[in-house]
Amino acid sequence: MPIEKIIILEDDLIVRKNLEQQLRNRRYDVASAGTIADAQEFLAKDNFDLMFVDVRLPDGEGTELLRQLQARPVKPLVVVMTGFGSVESAVSCMRDGAFDYLIKPFSNEQIDVTLRKAEEFTRLVKVNRFLSHEESDESGYELLGRSQPMEHLRQLVRKVARTQATVLIQGESGTGKELVARALYRESPRASAPFIRVNCAAIPENLIESEFFGHEKGAFTGALNKREGRFELAHGGTILLDEISEISPQVQAKLLRVLQERELERVGGSRTIKVDVRVIATTNRHLEQSVERKEFRQDLYFRLNVVPIFVAPLRERKEDIPFLAEQFMHRYARKHGVKVSAISVAGLAALQRHDWPGNVRELQNAMERAVILCADGEDLQVAHLGLVAGRTPPAEVAGATAQAGTAPAGTGPSAELLSLGELEKRHILHALEHSAGNRTHAAKLLGISVRTLRNKLNEYGVAASATTVENNS
Repeated sequence: MPIEKIIILEDDLIVRKNLEQQLRNRRYDVASAGTIADAQEFLAKDNFDLMFVDVRLPDGEGTELLRQLQARPVKPLVVVMTGFGSVESAVSCMRDGAFDYLIKPFSNEQIDVTLRKAEEFTRLVKVNRFLSHEESDESGYELLGRSQPMEHLRQLVRKVARTQATVLIQGESGTGKELVARALYRESPRASAPFIRVNCAAIPENLIESEFFGHEKGAFTGALNKREGRFELAHGGTILLDEISEISPQVQAKLLRVLQERELERVGGSRTIKVDVRVIATTNRHLEQSVERKEFRQDLYFRLNVVPIFVAPLRERKEDIPFLAEQFMHRYARKHGVKVSAISVAGLAALQRHDWPGNVRELQNAMERAVILCADGEDLQVAHLGLVAGRTPPAEVAGATAQAGTAPAGTGPSAELLSLGELEKRHILHALEHSAGNRTHAAKLLGISVRTLRNKLNEYGVAASATTVENNS
């Protein structure tokens, strides 16, 4: 509910009480004032979403208060009420910032129309304010690829998108899980409603509950104003919970309630807020293993995993590499103003040989770097790509090859067969060693977030002192 707190500024007691009762019946918090001074006292104590303001008041003109309100950093929408309406008066009020203009006496239907307009306007403003700060380099790009796994993925997206089902998208970092989520949104009946993304791994643990569910003024230190959470902003649309495995057990319990009951309470609040959202979650972990280790709630996993979608890693669809590389080459050639003719035969061979532990994101970065380093009119060469030869394949490669009957890298017929967990541990520690202990660089090589790397190291019992500090490079 974008509109919650309303002030009625009206000196006529009968009109004021009647309007107050109508608004309370619609479950709004209402404050009544008969003078401008009383209204200013309310405004000094709290922020309000909407005001009904009479023009003629005992201690001044309501239009003067309207002009004063425009200077407030957080200002309510103002509906001007008058019994002496004219076109000139209405135009003047709108010019001074009024949201609507009502001539007394007005009907319940007119109040309903005004409230609906105010609710929708406030929701759009808040969603647009949030989206204006969002960074999404991937938005607008299609699911590229001509391989059988990609064609199957596109067919599955088309089938699932038209439903309201909760979707869990699984896959390694860099495979394009967010692109799949956006494709589900674009092809769904909710495509004209908001699409709100939450990067669970990037939000500090002490703030993620507030980001999810919002907070009331004074709920904690620094909560100077009421704030709607991402679920409220996504009302009527779709919310993407990116890297859902990173949230704490406490937030998992509250998220489960939202999925079950479709309602929430803000941090520090007692009001129950109904939300209508479609939930799409992504993870680069095996959530079944996290459930077994008691790191992730089993009941929440079942709620999220209504429709599972797996995005195959790039090494399992290498026939897509030439097509993707060419698409990225043209894209970055336009972006950077470089005239690149083609990818050389040797360059294509190098792309096919590479293991791509960072998947499509790594290929995308390699092609952008190659375009920048390539001279105008030249073909992209192996040297432009900057690929590290002989990179150790990640644990998932070892697991896949072992399942296929081929010995994983670093093992032989007489060697001990390692578990996937041990292979993952060795690969992560090898990346740290390769990065001289720098966790930020190691995370980039592995295609995971620093937070995920830090969690893995805690699992392995590797102390922070064993590695160098993280940086922002």
